[in-house]
Amino acid sequence: MILEFVRDMAKSNIYVGLEVGTSKICVVVGEVRGDGSIKILGVGTAPSRGVRKGEIVDFDTAQRCLHDALVRAEDKSDVMIRNVFLSITGPHVESLNNRGCIRIPDDQSEITVDDLEEVKELARDVAIPPENVFLHSIVRHYIVDGQELVMNPVGMLGRKLEADYHIIHGIRNRIQNTIRCVREIPLEVEDVVFGPIAAAQVVLTKDAREQGALVVDVGGGTTDYVLYVDGSVAMSGSLGIGGDHITNDLSIVLKIPLSKAEKLKKDDGCAVASPDDEGQVIRVDGDTGFVGRDVDRGLMNQVIHSRCLEIFELLDKRLSQGSYKDRLKAGVFLTGGCSQLDGMSEVAEAVLGLPVHRGNTAPISGLTATFENPQFATPIGLIRYAQLLENERPQRSAMSKLANRITGLFGGSRLFSWLFG
Repeated sequence: MILEFVRDMAKSNIYVGLEVGTSKICVVVGEVRGDGSIKILGVGTAPSRGVRKGEIVDFDTAQRCLHDALVRAEDKSDVMIRNVFLSITGPHVESLNNRGCIRIPDDQSEITVDDLEEVKELARDVAIPPENVFLHSIVRHYIVDGQELVMNPVGMLGRKLEADYHIIHGIRNRIQNTIRCVREIPLEVEDVVFGPIAAAQVVLTKDAREQGALVVDVGGGTTDYVLYVDGSVAMSGSLGIGGDHITNDLSIVLKIPLSKAEKLKKDDGCAVASPDDEGQVIRVDGDTGFVGRDVDRGLMNQVIHSRCLEIFELLDKRLSQGSYKDRLKAGVFLTGGCSQLDGMSEVAEAVLGLPVHRGNTAPISGLTATFENPQFATPIGLIRYAQLLENERPQRSAMSKLANRITGLFGGSRLFSWLFG
């Protein structure tokens, strides 16, 4: 029975992460304990329909799937969910780095808080397409008179202060559609977070971020990534290709229904084609409208390999646009449901030329055995993100928190109206 008094999540340490993915919708309810550890109270999942490449394409259908996942999470956690942290993805999400710079007045002996705020505003003041809005403005580090990697310049002596920011933005209407779909359940959206930013909170240790690491979330419709160098975000983005493309290829080449192709991929597929596969046959059982057939294992794995190869070649091309690849000493961490496909890590390692790890979440209590795996990294990461965010700002209502964040990023209330009007 759901708790009669309804736990007030705005005043407690209970947070909810919501991922509206192409293949599944996942709701995770977690409690952050005094020592900072997360206890999972309940998880609700449902097959995702009405979503394509991480974006809503059928409002009513997506809402029904979301409602199913929400009810399951409430039943398992005994928490009536009212507020959520929502992950956003899609190939429309882009990023850039920008640097702001100011001169310290000659009559001033040290850098002040006002100087810091001024240089931060300059660094965040970048032009993006008119149809886009900001998702994140993340400070990377500060530079004082050429000294880099300064984390807090207030009180330091210097004549020139610079701020490096990583800025993530996406198309307004596509973000709005997802938020409104959630709000009409009805749920309040505490914050919106780019998916791999959330996943990195539980996949990467502090040492990994300092050494340089790349988190790659291979989902159903997209492959999202975030790259850390010297402890901060240096690159991020989304590719409009994922596990569903593999399923579609198998369906076409092997002449089997999509549902059969998906099951075949998960149960028998491998991203690494082997000569030993030749001549091996897998029986695909029939059902209504499909008589069943035998498929060649070698052909199946060749199809899977080709599409996985394409995913990581596209990612490698993105990475080559920066100068960070040789600084990823901790390597690559794969998350997302499709990352569990046999041979995926080997293909990634061969293409990227970096050590590849399965991105398991950090130790978590509660429903540990089931949910300490890569496909739940994003919704669990949203809970960690929520904890970090709440530690940095005063307690406010859900609406107030998101309103202030939006107006802070955009310098006014105009864009708040399109989210909540």
